[in-house]
Amino acid sequence: MNNGFIAAGERLLARAAHALEHHPKHVTAALAALLLCGGGGAFAVASLGPDPSALPVRQILETVQPLPLSAQASELDVQSLKLFRSEVTRSTDTVEALLTRLGVDDLAAANFLRTEPNYRSVVLGRAGRTVTVEATDSHKLEKLTVRWAPDDSGNFQRLVIEQAGTGRFAARVESAPLTASARLASGAIRTSLFAAADEARIPEGIATQLTDIFAGEIDFHRALRKNDRFNVVYEALEADGEPLRTGRILSAEFVNAGVSHQAMWFEEAGQKGGYYTLDGRSLRHSYLASPMEFSRVTSGFAMRFHPILQQWKAHLGVDYGAPTGTPVRTVGDGVVEFAGVQNGFGNVIIVRHSTSAETVYAHLSRINVRQGQKVAQGDHIGAVGATGWATGPHLHFEFRVNGIHQDPLLAAKENSSAPVSAAARPAFERLSHLMRTELAAASSATVASAR
Repeated sequence: MNNGFIAAGERLLARAAHALEHHPKHVTAALAALLLCGGGGAFAVASLGPDPSALPVRQILETVQPLPLSAQASELDVQSLKLFRSEVTRSTDTVEALLTRLGVDDLAAANFLRTEPNYRSVVLGRAGRTVTVEATDSHKLEKLTVRWAPDDSGNFQRLVIEQAGTGRFAARVESAPLTASARLASGAIRTSLFAAADEARIPEGIATQLTDIFAGEIDFHRALRKNDRFNVVYEALEADGEPLRTGRILSAEFVNAGVSHQAMWFEEAGQKGGYYTLDGRSLRHSYLASPMEFSRVTSGFAMRFHPILQQWKAHLGVDYGAPTGTPVRTVGDGVVEFAGVQNGFGNVIIVRHSTSAETVYAHLSRINVRQGQKVAQGDHIGAVGATGWATGPHLHFEFRVNGIHQDPLLAAKENSSAPVSAAARPAFERLSHLMRTELAAASSATVASAR
């Protein structure tokens, strides 16, 4: 009988092998179904367990002993907070007044600053310089830093005053290079260009550069219209990540009476850089439009009633009203032909620019150049005053060609540069494309912020 069972088993195994060999997919499917059914049965059986809500619940209460509070307080005392604050200096600041605005209450620091020569020369009496302090949570001074750019060398100076022990301080002056970053801005004319620049938080120096760049294209004294607009990309020169001064305009667009004027800075290898239209035409002019950066025309090139002679007389120049001491710049390259006192002109400078052209700067309070000295366009040669026949501080400016007086605003339109060379054209085109993109971004950013 056992042999019969064995023979039957062998026949069953042989059939299974034969089925697996000739029908593997069907066998696999059958096994999978069998396993799934078994799993379902297991799940069904498991789900028949007791209801958890019927299980007994036990509550355990234990007393927790907190760590000593004194140890925690002592650990917190080890951690000290630092206070950081910045302020802009005022010309009337005393040591105590500035420290108070900075949130510092430190008698030892105040005593040190009062006698420290570098601090006295760099901060006291100087308006507009940024001072940064680090102080303890008890308002004691740890570090004071002042940064400024003394010239156009591309470097800045840093005065650092630090604690050198309890109640003692040490000072040092360091020099480091300025870093340049690009800023985008835009504005619209409501009353004047400088008012629009103020509203858009654009530095005055950038607004002045705008007038210089487009002086040959736009008459900024007479041709501005309400709703004229401008976009500008300019350099911000930073010291330790803080804006310290502005650099040059990199690209600009000015829409005057519906006409768009565009410009970008480009410098060919081995040549002096300048401003060009975005298609490559030079915007460099022989003369600046104005001998002053910030001014207003009080008397133009026309007939006027003379305030001293009390009669109608041809005014052969342009008068610019400005406070005494305002810097005066030469409008073009040249040589100082005269620097001294001359009749009703008072203190006067005459600059010869060519064999035929010369400019006159009169009523000056100060003369910074000497006869025979070479000057470059934009150099500061003197300062506004009221010397000679003058009823108040202003600059009288004349432009003469072969001894004949010309309208200075017309002379500013004279161009003196060639277009971009063929060799530099590929580099110019690449930069021009980038400038177009950045100017569009400046305009879009302003529209977005207005919304």
